[in-house]
Parts: sequence; structure tokens; C-alpha cells
Amino acid sequence: MAKKQAWVHSSSQSRSPSYIFFNVVALSFLCLIGLLIYKLDNFASQTKTIVGHNLEPTPWHIFQPKNFTEESRHARDYKIIQCSYLTCRYAATDGVDQPSEEKRRGLDSTLTPPKCPNFFKFIYRDLEPWFKTRISIDRIIQTKEHAAFRIVIVEGKLFVDLYYACVQSRLMFTLWGILQLLKKYRGMVPDVDIMFDCMDKPTIDKSGVENGSLPLPLFRSEVNIQPWDEQYKEIKQGSQAQTWAKKITHAYWKGNPDVESPIRMELMQCNDTNTWDTEIIRQNWTEEEKAGYEHSKLSNQCNHRYKIYAEGYAWSVSLKYILSCGSLPLLISPKYQDFFSRGLVPKLNYWPVSSNGLCRSIKFAVDWGNANPSQAEAIGKRAQQLMESISMDRVYGYMFHLISEYAKLQDFKPVPPSSAQQVCEESLLCFADDRQKELLMKSAVAAVSSTPPCTLIKRPNPNYFTIWAEQRQKIIDNLKDKENRSNAAIT
Repeated sequence: MAKKQAWVHSSSQSRSPSYIFFNVVALSFLCLIGLLIYKLDNFASQTKTIVGHNLEPTPWHIFQPKNFTEESRHARDYKIIQCSYLTCRYAATDGVDQPSEEKRRGLDSTLTPPKCPNFFKFIYRDLEPWFKTRISIDRIIQTKEHAAFRIVIVEGKLFVDLYYACVQSRLMFTLWGILQLLKKYRGMVPDVDIMFDCMDKPTIDKSGVENGSLPLPLFRSEVNIQPWDEQYKEIKQGSQAQTWAKKITHAYWKGNPDVESPIRMELMQCNDTNTWDTEIIRQNWTEEEKAGYEHSKLSNQCNHRYKIYAEGYAWSVSLKYILSCGSLPLLISPKYQDFFSRGLVPKLNYWPVSSNGLCRSIKFAVDWGNANPSQAEAIGKRAQQLMESISMDRVYGYMFHLISEYAKLQDFKPVPPSSAQQVCEESLLCFADDRQKELLMKSAVAAVSSTPPCTLIKRPNPNYFTIWAEQRQKIIDNLKDKENRSNAAIT
């Protein structure tokens, strides 16, 4: 018995070091895993993403930041690292099939593209402040204080440096549009460095800007609800549900007045179909979201002869929807321009409404339209035709020429900053939710364009834009004079 006990004791002693070694290895492995998880969590918590992780709202336009509590911390960390750093490296189409300079020249010489629309000339006007001084890298860096993000395109690849979060999904869809441009005109988009703001009001207090007499080179973006070509077709189809004679003979506006917009608040006072021939509907987006936006379908809002456009906090995306209806567009003294709104000519494809005496001005337009139905219908049709001409091909053509002309003004070679991340289709889709993926894929460019962009008209005489503005204002003043005489006759 004593021998047996001794053997057991001896055996136990001889095996103890192996147990200790195993335990040490296991403990070390667990510590390493824990340290790795900690490091990854710390790394992910410092990584800014295109959907707003670790980004504060823009200080010049505060909004409620996105909540990311729907995922566990570890799942969120994995997604941030996977989408931000790993996806583009393995993208099948990343950096391939870049045409040579010779091939690009061959593309331009073998095919004759159409001329760009006349209003593309305003690219020159928008860039005019920098024609003489050009744009230095110091000026770009100075703009950072007013930017939400920065994009740098180098050899057909897109890099993004993030500073602040963007409201809703504006950043995601802006980057998607640029990626589609790079795909559509692969190898043709020049290297460029651009600062972007993604909020509504395109203004900067120049008193706080060094050399404030020269504007900062800051771009702004727009986001679509769904692919424009598809959306326009739906709106046009809805506009044809009733003939002009059967459309409601009042002016109509539906929207949200609670956006710090004096014009919209004043417009609410015109909601009287008997006195002002105007119907105003306050849009409650919270309730609409609960109802699945069933009452906000744009294709169902073309039943009136007259549609009012009123700017909101600043520029409003609603302009293109109103023009697409085929109704007579009534534009209330807009202060901001969309790229296509330079194609608007008073009394040709819209009717100008004065912000002074707003209700009376709307009433005058409605009375004129009901007294001249064929002319009113023709103006509405021309507005619709303008929007029909703004296909996505035209949009990408405008983007291409704006970026190309802007790149010519930069006096430095664009280089992505060390804090920038490469963004590709795969990395962007990696962050998108199911609804966003559906809209993104619907708007995806199918293949490289077989034709070059439209041909941009040469830079016009500097007096061109002054003459254009004067002629436009003369038509507006003449209509206002007729309106004043009509009101004086009534009173």
C-alpha cells in the first residue's frame, strides 16, 4: 500500500510541470486574445466611417447624430474594420482597365459627342473667382474648417478624409455618385482635390476667412430619393393622369414650413382657395414615415395646374420634382441655384412670383393662367421638357466637366492625406443597409461608357452672364409691373 501511494505521489510530481506549462500557454493565449480585442475595439473606436461612426455633426448645422446601438460592440467593430480597411483591397475591379492617354485620345477622336446643354456654360461662371489666382493647396487646407469631408481622386481611385458626420445618408450617396462617374468615364476623370460640405445652406461668413474677398473652394452635394431617370418617368406618368382642362385650377404647395424659412411661413397665410386660389398642405414627415410615405408619392402630386416652389432653410430638392409635373411652376424669388436651374427662363418654362405681396402675386399668376390656359399649359410642358432632358447621362456629363475644369485651376498635384481611406463600390455597399443597397444598385452604372461626355462649349465672353441676368430680370420686372397695375385696378 505504501509503495502504491509513493508511486502515485511520484507520478503526480513528474506531471505537474506539463500542467503548469499548459495553463501558462492557455492563459497567455487568452490574454493575447483579450489584448487583441481591446486593440481592435480601440482602433475601431477611432475609425471614422462614411455612415457616421466616431463623427460629430457639423457645428454650423447641428442635427441628431445617428445611433449605432442596433449592433453589438464586437459586430460593429468587425464591420468598421472590414468595410473601411479590407474590402477595397480585394475588390475585383479595383484599379484595373485604366485606359492609357493614347486610348483616351482615341476615344475622343473616333466618336463625335453631342454638344452640352447651353446652361453648362455656368460652370465657367461658378469657377470664375479662381481663374486668375488659381487654387493652391493652402487654400484647400483653409477650406477644411468649413468642410464635412474631403475627396481626392488619384489615377481613377477615390480617397475620402472625414471631418464631420452628414445628415441622413448624404455622404454615402454623394460618394456613390462619384464612384459611378469614375466607372462611367474610367481613366478620363482627372486627379483632383475637393472639399465638401453636406448641409443645406451654401454660405460662409467671409469675415472669418483670410483673404475673404476670394471665396473658398467648397462643393456641396445633393441626394436623390431614388434613381432620377426612373423617378422622372413615374412623375411624368402621374402628370398625364388628367388633362389640363381637368386639373385643379388652384395653386398648390405641400411641404414642411418649420425649417427656419420666412418664405414658407408667409406662404402658410395664403392657404385660402376662395381668396387666393391657393391650397397649402403642411407636411408632417414623422407621420408620413409611420405610414410608409403613402401620401407623399411624387407621382400623385401633379393634379393641379399650378405648383409652387418655395425655398426652405436654403436650397430645396423639390424644385426638380415641381418642374417635372408639367404644371405651371410658380417660383418664389429663389436665392439659390441648382445646376439645371440656369436653364430656367421666366415666362418660358416658369412663372416668377414675388416674395413681396406673396399671396397677391400667386393669385395674379393663377388668374393669368386660367385666363390663358393654352399658354399656361405650354409653359408647364416646357418645364417638364427641361427636366426630361436632364437624364443621368447629362448629370454625369455635368459632373465630369465641372470636376475637369476645377482640376485645371489647382496648381498642385493632388495627394491623398495620410488620414484618408480609399472608398470603392464594395466598401460603400459593405456599410449600406438593405434599403440603401437597393437604391444604390438601381442607380449603378452598368459599364464603362462607349461614348465620351458631351462637348463643353468654350468659355463665353465675360459679358455673357451679365447680359443673361439683365434680360432675365427685365422679364421679371415687366411681369411685376403688370401685376401691380392689375392689383391697382382691383383696389
